[in-house]
Amino acid sequence: MKRFLCFPLLAFVIATDASASFDFVDPVDQRFDMGNYLAENAYGFLPVPIIITEPAVGYGLGVAGVFLHESQAEKEQRKAQTLSSFDGGAQLLPPAATVVGALGTENGTWFALAGHRRTWGKDKIRYLVGGGIGEAKLDIYTDLGGVLPGGESIKFDTQTEAAVLIQTLQFRIGNSPMLLGVKQLFSQSNLSSSSPIVDGFFRFTGLDRSTNSGLGLVATYDTRNNIFFPTRGFELNAEYMVHDEAIGADYDYQTLLLEGEGYLPLADRWSLAMAGRYETLSSSELLPPTLNPYVHLRGISMLRYQGEQVGSVQAQLMYQLDNRWTLLGFYGIGQTRGEGSERETADAYGGGFRYQIARRYGIHMGVDLAFSDSDTAMYITFGTGL
Repeated sequence: MKRFLCFPLLAFVIATDASASFDFVDPVDQRFDMGNYLAENAYGFLPVPIIITEPAVGYGLGVAGVFLHESQAEKEQRKAQTLSSFDGGAQLLPPAATVVGALGTENGTWFALAGHRRTWGKDKIRYLVGGGIGEAKLDIYTDLGGVLPGGESIKFDTQTEAAVLIQTLQFRIGNSPMLLGVKQLFSQSNLSSSSPIVDGFFRFTGLDRSTNSGLGLVATYDTRNNIFFPTRGFELNAEYMVHDEAIGADYDYQTLLLEGEGYLPLADRWSLAMAGRYETLSSSELLPPTLNPYVHLRGISMLRYQGEQVGSVQAQLMYQLDNRWTLLGFYGIGQTRGEGSERETADAYGGGFRYQIARRYGIHMGVDLAFSDSDTAMYITFGTGL
Protein backbone atom coordinates (compact mmCIF):
# COMPACT_ATOMS: atom_id res chain seq x y z
CA MET A 1 0.00 0.00 0.00
CA LYS A 2 1.58 3.33 -1.13
CA ARG A 3 0.23 6.52 0.42
CA PHE A 4 1.33 9.67 -1.42
CA LEU A 5 -0.17 12.97 -2.74
CA CYS A 6 0.39 14.26 -6.27
CA PHE A 7 -1.26 17.69 -6.72
CA PRO A 8 2.07 19.64 -6.95
CA LEU A 9 3.37 17.22 -9.58
CA LEU A 10 3.19 19.38 -12.71
CA ALA A 11 4.91 22.38 -11.10
CA PHE A 12 7.59 20.09 -9.68
CA VAL A 13 8.24 18.50 -13.09
CA ILE A 14 8.63 21.87 -14.81
CA ALA A 15 10.94 23.11 -12.06
CA THR A 16 13.19 20.06 -12.31
CA ASP A 17 13.83 20.51 -16.03
CA ALA A 18 12.46 23.83 -17.26
CA SER A 19 14.83 23.89 -20.23
CA ALA A 20 13.95 20.43 -21.52
CA SER A 21 12.06 20.26 -24.80
CA PHE A 22 9.73 17.47 -23.72
CA ASP A 23 6.03 17.57 -24.45
CA PHE A 24 3.80 16.75 -21.47
CA VAL A 25 0.75 16.34 -23.75
CA ASP A 26 -0.10 12.81 -24.88
CA PRO A 27 -0.44 12.59 -28.69
CA VAL A 28 -3.27 10.05 -28.40
CA ASP A 29 -5.76 12.00 -26.28
CA GLN A 30 -4.09 15.43 -25.89
CA ARG A 31 -4.15 15.15 -22.08
CA PHE A 32 -1.40 15.87 -19.54
CA ASP A 33 0.91 12.85 -19.48
CA MET A 34 4.46 12.07 -18.35
CA GLY A 35 4.98 8.92 -20.42
CA ASN A 36 6.89 10.73 -23.16
CA TYR A 37 9.11 12.45 -20.60
CA LEU A 38 9.95 9.13 -18.96
CA ALA A 39 10.69 7.39 -22.24
CA GLU A 40 12.53 10.09 -24.16
CA ASN A 41 14.64 11.77 -21.46
CA ALA A 42 17.77 9.72 -20.76
CA TYR A 43 17.68 11.03 -17.19
CA GLY A 44 13.91 11.28 -16.98
CA PHE A 45 12.08 10.14 -13.90
CA LEU A 46 8.63 10.42 -12.39
CA PRO A 47 8.89 12.85 -9.46
CA VAL A 48 6.51 11.94 -6.66
CA PRO A 49 6.02 14.73 -4.10
CA ILE A 50 5.00 13.09 -0.84
CA ILE A 51 2.51 14.50 1.64
CA ILE A 52 2.20 12.09 4.56
CA THR A 53 -1.04 11.83 6.52
CA GLU A 54 -0.42 8.48 8.19
CA PRO A 55 -2.12 8.72 11.64
CA ALA A 56 0.68 6.76 13.29
CA VAL A 57 3.36 9.36 12.52
CA GLY A 58 1.41 12.57 11.78
CA TYR A 59 1.74 14.95 8.86
CA GLY A 60 4.91 15.06 6.84
CA LEU A 61 6.62 15.80 3.54
CA GLY A 62 9.03 14.04 1.25
CA VAL A 63 9.96 13.37 -2.34
CA ALA A 64 10.69 10.25 -4.38
CA GLY A 65 11.95 9.69 -7.89
CA VAL A 66 10.79 6.71 -9.98
CA PHE A 67 13.27 5.95 -12.78
CA LEU A 68 12.30 3.54 -15.59
CA HIS A 69 15.25 2.04 -17.48
CA GLU A 70 14.70 0.92 -21.09
CA SER A 71 16.81 0.32 -24.16
CA GLN A 72 16.25 2.45 -27.26
CA ALA A 73 14.46 -0.44 -28.97
CA GLU A 74 12.14 -0.89 -26.00
CA LYS A 75 11.39 2.83 -25.97
CA GLU A 76 10.49 2.78 -29.66
CA GLN A 77 8.28 -0.28 -29.23
CA ARG A 78 6.39 1.33 -26.37
CA LYS A 79 6.15 4.66 -28.20
CA ALA A 80 4.58 2.97 -31.23
CA GLN A 81 2.04 1.09 -29.17
CA THR A 82 -1.52 2.37 -29.44
CA LEU A 83 -3.99 1.71 -26.63
CA SER A 84 -7.77 1.77 -26.63
CA SER A 85 -9.40 4.38 -24.40
CA PHE A 86 -10.29 1.92 -21.66
CA ASP A 87 -7.47 -0.58 -21.98
CA GLY A 88 -6.22 0.22 -18.48
CA GLY A 89 -2.56 0.69 -19.27
CA ALA A 90 0.27 -0.67 -21.32
CA GLN A 91 0.90 -4.40 -21.41
CA LEU A 92 4.66 -4.11 -21.82
CA LEU A 93 6.74 -4.55 -18.67
CA PRO A 94 9.69 -2.22 -18.08
CA PRO A 95 12.79 -4.39 -17.60
CA ALA A 96 14.13 -2.24 -14.77
CA ALA A 97 12.95 0.48 -12.40
CA THR A 98 14.65 2.38 -9.58
CA VAL A 99 13.13 4.36 -6.72
CA VAL A 100 15.04 6.85 -4.55
CA GLY A 101 13.40 8.99 -1.89
CA ALA A 102 13.37 10.60 1.52
CA LEU A 103 10.64 11.78 3.90
CA GLY A 104 10.04 13.25 7.34
CA THR A 105 7.03 13.87 9.58
CA GLU A 106 6.00 16.24 12.36
CA ASN A 107 6.66 13.72 15.15
CA GLY A 108 10.32 13.33 14.12
CA THR A 109 10.00 10.20 11.99
CA TRP A 110 12.27 10.23 8.95
CA PHE A 111 13.49 7.74 6.38
CA ALA A 112 15.76 7.65 3.32
CA LEU A 113 15.40 4.75 0.90
CA ALA A 114 16.48 3.31 -2.41
CA GLY A 115 15.23 0.30 -4.34
CA HIS A 116 15.80 -1.38 -7.69
CA ARG A 117 13.74 -3.95 -9.61
CA ARG A 118 15.23 -5.81 -12.58
CA THR A 119 14.07 -8.58 -14.91
CA TRP A 120 15.93 -10.70 -17.45
CA GLY A 121 14.95 -13.04 -20.26
CA LYS A 122 11.51 -11.51 -20.89
CA ASP A 123 10.62 -11.65 -17.20
CA LYS A 124 12.06 -15.15 -16.67
CA ILE A 125 14.15 -13.85 -13.77
CA ARG A 126 13.16 -11.14 -11.30
CA TYR A 127 15.47 -9.42 -8.82
CA LEU A 128 14.46 -6.86 -6.22
CA VAL A 129 16.77 -5.09 -3.79
CA GLY A 130 15.95 -2.28 -1.41
CA GLY A 131 17.36 -0.61 1.64
CA GLY A 132 17.10 2.41 3.84
CA ILE A 133 17.99 4.14 7.07
CA GLY A 134 15.86 6.19 9.37
CA GLU A 135 14.06 6.65 12.66
CA ALA A 136 10.43 5.76 13.30
CA LYS A 137 8.45 7.15 16.23
CA LEU A 138 5.36 5.02 16.75
CA ASP A 139 2.84 4.25 19.47
CA ILE A 140 2.62 0.57 20.37
CA TYR A 141 -0.28 -1.30 21.96
CA THR A 142 1.08 -4.41 23.65
CA ASP A 143 1.09 -6.54 26.81
CA LEU A 144 4.94 -6.65 26.79
CA GLY A 145 5.05 -10.36 26.22
CA GLY A 146 2.31 -11.20 28.73
CA VAL A 147 4.03 -9.66 31.75
CA LEU A 148 1.12 -7.32 32.48
CA PRO A 149 -1.59 -8.63 34.86
CA GLY A 150 -4.87 -9.85 33.39
CA GLY A 151 -3.52 -9.83 29.85
CA GLU A 152 -4.07 -6.08 29.64
CA SER A 153 -2.47 -3.97 26.93
CA ILE A 154 -0.93 -0.55 27.34
CA LYS A 155 -0.11 2.22 24.89
CA PHE A 156 3.40 3.63 24.92
CA ASP A 157 5.64 5.51 22.51
CA THR A 158 8.69 3.99 20.84
CA GLN A 159 11.63 5.35 18.88
CA THR A 160 13.35 2.94 16.51
CA GLU A 161 16.57 3.82 14.69
CA ALA A 162 17.15 1.26 11.99
CA ALA A 163 19.08 0.32 8.85
CA VAL A 164 17.47 -2.31 6.60
CA LEU A 165 18.47 -4.32 3.51
CA ILE A 166 16.10 -6.68 1.63
CA GLN A 167 16.77 -8.81 -1.46
CA THR A 168 14.54 -11.16 -3.44
CA LEU A 169 15.52 -13.36 -6.41
CA GLN A 170 12.86 -15.34 -8.31
CA PHE A 171 12.84 -17.66 -11.34
CA ARG A 172 9.85 -18.36 -13.57
CA ILE A 173 8.71 -21.98 -13.89
CA GLY A 174 8.71 -22.60 -17.65
CA ASN A 175 6.27 -20.24 -19.35
CA SER A 176 3.81 -20.32 -16.47
CA PRO A 177 2.76 -17.38 -14.25
CA MET A 178 4.52 -19.10 -11.32
CA LEU A 179 7.81 -17.80 -9.91
CA LEU A 180 9.85 -19.39 -7.11
CA GLY A 181 12.78 -17.89 -5.30
CA VAL A 182 14.57 -16.85 -2.15
CA LYS A 183 14.53 -13.78 0.08
CA GLN A 184 17.13 -12.31 2.40
CA LEU A 185 16.64 -9.65 5.09
CA PHE A 186 19.17 -7.93 7.33
CA SER A 187 18.60 -5.07 9.74
CA GLN A 188 20.12 -3.40 12.77
CA SER A 189 17.98 -1.34 15.12
CA ASN A 190 17.99 0.57 18.38
CA LEU A 191 14.64 0.58 20.23
CA SER A 192 13.82 3.00 23.04
CA SER A 193 10.90 4.76 24.73
CA SER A 194 10.37 8.05 26.55
CA SER A 195 8.66 6.06 29.33
CA PRO A 196 11.34 5.19 31.94
CA ILE A 197 9.54 1.95 32.83
CA VAL A 198 9.20 0.79 29.22
CA ASP A 199 12.71 1.90 28.27
CA GLY A 200 14.07 0.09 31.33
CA PHE A 201 12.16 -3.04 30.29
CA PHE A 202 13.74 -2.89 26.81
CA ARG A 203 17.22 -2.60 28.25
CA PHE A 204 16.68 -5.26 30.91
CA THR A 205 15.43 -7.81 28.38
CA GLY A 206 18.02 -6.92 25.72
CA LEU A 207 15.38 -5.67 23.29
CA ASP A 208 16.92 -2.21 22.96
CA ARG A 209 19.68 -3.02 20.46
CA SER A 210 19.27 -5.90 18.06
CA THR A 211 20.35 -7.41 14.77
CA ASN A 212 17.82 -9.22 12.65
CA SER A 213 18.77 -11.63 9.88
CA GLY A 214 16.41 -13.83 7.94
CA LEU A 215 16.35 -16.22 4.99
CA GLY A 216 13.28 -17.59 3.33
CA LEU A 217 11.41 -18.99 0.37
CA VAL A 218 8.99 -16.98 -1.75
CA ALA A 219 6.45 -18.01 -4.37
CA THR A 220 4.45 -15.75 -6.70
CA TYR A 221 1.64 -16.50 -9.14
CA ASP A 222 0.99 -13.40 -11.25
CA THR A 223 -1.46 -12.95 -14.13
CA ARG A 224 -2.06 -9.18 -13.78
CA ASN A 225 -2.15 -7.19 -17.00
CA ASN A 226 -0.09 -4.35 -15.48
CA ILE A 227 2.13 -4.11 -12.39
CA PHE A 228 1.32 -0.43 -11.75
CA PHE A 229 -2.49 -0.37 -12.06
CA PRO A 230 -3.97 -3.72 -13.08
CA THR A 231 -7.55 -4.01 -14.32
CA ARG A 232 -7.70 -7.79 -14.74
CA GLY A 233 -5.87 -10.85 -13.44
CA PHE A 234 -4.58 -11.69 -9.98
CA GLU A 235 -1.42 -12.09 -7.95
CA LEU A 236 -0.80 -14.58 -5.13
CA ASN A 237 2.25 -14.44 -2.88
CA ALA A 238 3.53 -16.85 -0.23
CA GLU A 239 6.58 -16.18 1.92
CA TYR A 240 8.15 -18.24 4.70
CA MET A 241 11.06 -16.68 6.59
CA VAL A 242 13.40 -18.13 9.22
CA HIS A 243 15.23 -15.73 11.55
CA ASP A 244 17.93 -17.55 13.47
CA GLU A 245 21.08 -16.90 15.49
CA ALA A 246 22.92 -19.24 13.11
CA ILE A 247 22.62 -16.63 10.35
CA GLY A 248 23.34 -13.60 12.50
CA ALA A 249 20.00 -12.80 14.16
CA ASP A 250 19.68 -11.99 17.86
CA TYR A 251 16.31 -13.79 18.05
CA ASP A 252 14.93 -17.07 16.76
CA TYR A 253 11.50 -16.87 15.16
CA GLN A 254 9.61 -17.78 11.99
CA THR A 255 7.06 -15.87 9.93
CA LEU A 256 4.53 -16.93 7.31
CA LEU A 257 2.87 -14.44 4.96
CA LEU A 258 0.07 -15.28 2.52
CA GLU A 259 -1.40 -12.48 0.45
CA GLY A 260 -3.26 -12.01 -2.79
CA GLU A 261 -5.10 -9.49 -4.90
CA GLY A 262 -7.45 -9.90 -7.84
CA TYR A 263 -8.97 -7.62 -10.47
CA LEU A 264 -12.24 -8.45 -12.20
CA PRO A 265 -13.94 -6.39 -14.96
CA LEU A 266 -17.67 -6.23 -14.13
CA ALA A 267 -19.15 -4.17 -16.95
CA ASP A 268 -18.27 -1.30 -19.23
CA ARG A 269 -15.98 0.95 -17.14
CA TRP A 270 -16.76 -0.92 -13.87
CA SER A 271 -14.27 -3.24 -12.18
CA LEU A 272 -13.81 -4.89 -8.80
CA ALA A 273 -10.53 -5.29 -6.94
CA MET A 274 -10.15 -7.61 -3.94
CA ALA A 275 -7.24 -8.33 -1.61
CA GLY A 276 -6.52 -10.58 1.34
CA ARG A 277 -3.61 -10.93 3.74
CA TYR A 278 -2.72 -13.43 6.48
CA GLU A 279 0.44 -13.20 8.56
CA THR A 280 1.65 -15.24 11.51
CA LEU A 281 4.72 -15.17 13.76
CA SER A 282 5.91 -18.01 15.97
CA SER A 283 8.68 -17.93 18.58
CA SER A 284 9.47 -19.16 22.06
CA GLU A 285 11.41 -15.95 22.82
CA LEU A 286 10.39 -12.46 23.87
CA LEU A 287 10.65 -10.27 20.75
CA PRO A 288 10.70 -6.50 20.17
CA PRO A 289 7.08 -5.33 19.81
CA THR A 290 7.77 -3.72 16.44
CA LEU A 291 8.30 -7.19 14.90
CA ASN A 292 4.71 -8.30 15.51
CA PRO A 293 2.36 -8.50 12.50
CA TYR A 294 -0.32 -5.81 12.35
CA VAL A 295 -3.47 -4.95 10.38
CA HIS A 296 -2.65 -3.31 7.02
CA LEU A 297 -5.69 -1.23 6.00
CA ARG A 298 -6.21 2.33 4.85
CA GLY A 299 -7.76 4.28 7.72
CA ILE A 300 -6.03 2.30 10.49
CA SER A 301 -2.71 3.41 11.98
CA MET A 302 0.34 1.23 11.52
CA LEU A 303 0.94 -1.12 14.47
CA ARG A 304 -2.44 -0.12 15.99
CA TYR A 305 -3.75 -3.70 15.97
CA GLN A 306 -1.08 -6.36 16.48
CA GLY A 307 -1.04 -10.06 17.18
CA GLU A 308 0.78 -13.29 16.53
CA GLN A 309 -1.85 -14.02 13.87
CA VAL A 310 -3.27 -11.22 11.74
CA GLY A 311 -5.68 -11.40 8.81
CA SER A 312 -7.47 -8.85 6.68
CA VAL A 313 -9.64 -8.65 3.56
CA GLN A 314 -10.70 -5.66 1.50
CA ALA A 315 -12.69 -4.87 -1.63
CA GLN A 316 -12.52 -1.87 -3.95
CA LEU A 317 -15.11 -0.91 -6.58
CA MET A 318 -13.76 1.26 -9.41
CA TYR A 319 -15.52 3.29 -12.11
CA GLN A 320 -13.49 4.54 -15.06
CA LEU A 321 -14.78 7.98 -16.08
CA ASP A 322 -12.52 7.98 -19.16
CA ASN A 323 -9.06 6.75 -20.10
CA ARG A 324 -7.52 9.11 -17.50
CA TRP A 325 -9.79 9.43 -14.46
CA THR A 326 -11.03 6.64 -12.17
CA LEU A 327 -13.29 6.94 -9.12
CA LEU A 328 -13.24 4.27 -6.41
CA GLY A 329 -14.71 3.21 -3.08
CA PHE A 330 -13.31 0.60 -0.68
CA TYR A 331 -14.04 -1.34 2.50
CA GLY A 332 -11.76 -3.57 4.57
CA ILE A 333 -11.84 -5.55 7.79
CA GLY A 334 -8.99 -7.05 9.81
CA GLN A 335 -8.59 -9.27 12.85
CA THR A 336 -5.72 -10.03 15.22
CA ARG A 337 -5.14 -12.83 17.68
CA GLY A 338 -2.33 -13.42 20.16
CA GLU A 339 -1.45 -16.37 22.35
CA GLY A 340 -3.89 -16.43 25.26
CA SER A 341 -5.48 -13.10 24.26
CA GLU A 342 -8.86 -12.16 22.87
CA ARG A 343 -9.40 -11.40 19.23
CA GLU A 344 -9.47 -7.79 18.08
CA THR A 345 -11.45 -6.75 15.01
CA ALA A 346 -11.28 -3.45 13.16
CA ASP A 347 -12.71 -2.19 9.88
CA ALA A 348 -12.21 0.84 7.63
CA TYR A 349 -13.81 2.34 4.55
CA GLY A 350 -13.40 5.28 2.19
CA GLY A 351 -13.14 6.56 -1.36
CA GLY A 352 -10.80 8.26 -3.76
CA PHE A 353 -9.69 8.83 -7.34
CA ARG A 354 -6.81 8.04 -9.70
CA TYR A 355 -5.36 9.87 -12.70
CA GLN A 356 -3.36 7.98 -15.33
CA ILE A 357 -0.19 10.05 -15.24
CA ALA A 358 1.83 7.95 -17.74
CA ARG A 359 -0.31 6.12 -20.31
CA ARG A 360 2.60 4.22 -21.91
CA TYR A 361 3.28 2.45 -18.63
CA GLY A 362 -0.22 2.41 -17.14
CA ILE A 363 0.93 4.44 -14.10
CA HIS A 364 -1.87 5.95 -11.99
CA MET A 365 -1.66 8.32 -9.03
CA GLY A 366 -4.37 9.76 -6.80
CA VAL A 367 -5.84 10.41 -3.37
CA ASP A 368 -7.82 8.25 -0.90
CA LEU A 369 -9.80 9.41 2.13
CA ALA A 370 -10.29 6.62 4.70
CA PHE A 371 -12.25 6.30 7.96
CA SER A 372 -12.23 3.89 10.90
CA ASP A 373 -13.35 3.96 14.53
CA SER A 374 -9.92 5.15 15.63
CA ASP A 375 -8.70 7.33 12.73
CA THR A 376 -9.51 9.49 9.72
CA ALA A 377 -6.73 9.86 7.15
CA MET A 378 -5.95 11.01 3.63
CA TYR A 379 -3.54 8.90 1.58
CA ILE A 380 -1.67 9.88 -1.55
CA THR A 381 -1.52 6.72 -3.59
CA PHE A 382 0.73 5.36 -6.36
CA GLY A 383 -1.22 2.43 -7.87
CA THR A 384 -4.46 0.85 -6.76
CA GLY A 385 -3.96 1.26 -3.00
CA LEU A 386 -4.53 -2.42 -2.16
